[in-house]
Amino acid sequence: MTIDRHRRRFLRATAALPIVHAAGLATFGAASVAFAGAPATDRAFDRYRHLLVLVELKGGNDGLNTLVPYTDAAYYALRPKLAIARDQVIQLSDRVGLHPALAPLSAFWRDRELAVLQGVGYPQPNLSHFRSIEIWDTASRSDEYREDGWLTRTFAQQPVSASYGADGVVIGSNDLGPLSGNGARTIALADTPTFLRRARLAQPAAAAPNQALAHILKVEADIVQARSHLAAERALETEFPATGFGNAVKTASQVIANPSGVAAVRLTLTGFDTHTNQPGTQTRLLAELAGGLTALKGALIELGRWNETLVLTYAEFGRRPKENLSLGTDHGTANVHFALGGRVAGELYGEAPDLTALMGDGNPRHALDFRGVYATVLERWWNIDSRSALGGRFTPVPFLRA
Repeated sequence: MTIDRHRRRFLRATAALPIVHAAGLATFGAASVAFAGAPATDRAFDRYRHLLVLVELKGGNDGLNTLVPYTDAAYYALRPKLAIARDQVIQLSDRVGLHPALAPLSAFWRDRELAVLQGVGYPQPNLSHFRSIEIWDTASRSDEYREDGWLTRTFAQQPVSASYGADGVVIGSNDLGPLSGNGARTIALADTPTFLRRARLAQPAAAAPNQALAHILKVEADIVQARSHLAAERALETEFPATGFGNAVKTASQVIANPSGVAAVRLTLTGFDTHTNQPGTQTRLLAELAGGLTALKGALIELGRWNETLVLTYAEFGRRPKENLSLGTDHGTANVHFALGGRVAGELYGEAPDLTALMGDGNPRHALDFRGVYATVLERWWNIDSRSALGGRFTPVPFLRA
C-alpha cells in the first residue's frame, strides 16, 4: 500500500507520541478523540440544547474554607491557623460567606445565578481519591462497581442528535470521567488550536492490508472526523484569564461556539489535595476558578447561551474539619459545590455541617446526596427519567427555575 506525503508527515509527527486505542479512545499527545459508537438519532425535541458544563475540582477542594461558617465558634476552634477571618469573608448570609478569592462570584450571587449546595456527599463515604471519584463519575453506591459514566448511560438511554459534533467534550484531562465507557461520542482534548493543527496532517484512507496499519488509519479517521466537527472556530471578544484553567475555559467556549453542537463539556482544575500549606494553594486555585467561571459566563452571554447552560462543580470529596499539623487538611466527606447559570435559582441549598456532631472519624454527615444533584440535571434540565442512569430514585435539588 502506498502512503502519500501527507500521511507520511502525520505518521512522523505522531511516531514519538503515545497512541492508545481502547474502548473507542484514540490518544495522541495533547489531544484525544473518542468515538464509542453510540447510536444517535435526530429528535424534534432537542433537550440537549440545554448545555451541561461540569467543573471537576480534582483532589478534593476544602468546602469549609470555600463556604465559611464565619459565626460558628466550632469552626475557629477546629482551625486555629487555617480559618478564614470573619472580616475577610464575602458574606452571603448572616452565617456563611465565600472565601475572599471567590469575590468575583458575588456578582453571580447578587443576580441570583449562583446556587450553593451544602453538605454534598453519599452514604458510607470512601476517602480514596481513585475510588471516590469513580463513585461520583459512575453515580454508583459505595459498594457498587461500574465501568460506564453516568453521562454515558444517559446518552445511551436518550441519544444526542447525530447532527451534534459530539455528545461530550473533555478538556484538561485524558480521563473521561462521567463520559467513560461505551455509549457516548466523546472528544478529549487539551486545546482546540493544537488539536486542529495536528489533525490537518491526517487524511482519510482506504482499507489497510494488515492489522497494525489498520489501527493507525482508524486513528487517522477518528481524528479527521473530530476535526470536521471542530474546525469552525469563532473569534470571541471575551477576555480569558492567562491561567491553565482560563485556557481550558477558552477552549470550552470555542467548542460551545461551534454550530455543530455538544451536549456536555467537562473541565478539570487540579491541585486541591491540600494536605500541606493549604492557604496559598487554595487561594490560588479558587481565584483561578472564579476568574474562569466569570470568563465562561461572558463567553456564553456573547454566544447567546448563558440561559441555556448549567455549570456544576464536583470533586471526589471534601476535607476534614480539623486542620492537621502541616498547615493543611486531610480527606473529608460532605462538601460544598456550586451551580451557576441563567436559569439557576440562586440561594443556599442543603445544610451547613454541624461541627459539634462529627462522626467518629472527625468528618461531618452529608445533607445532599450527589445523585440528587445529578437527578436535577436529568429530570429538570434534560427532562429525562433519572432512574436508569442513577440506579434508583433520588430527590432532585430545586436549584433550577422553571
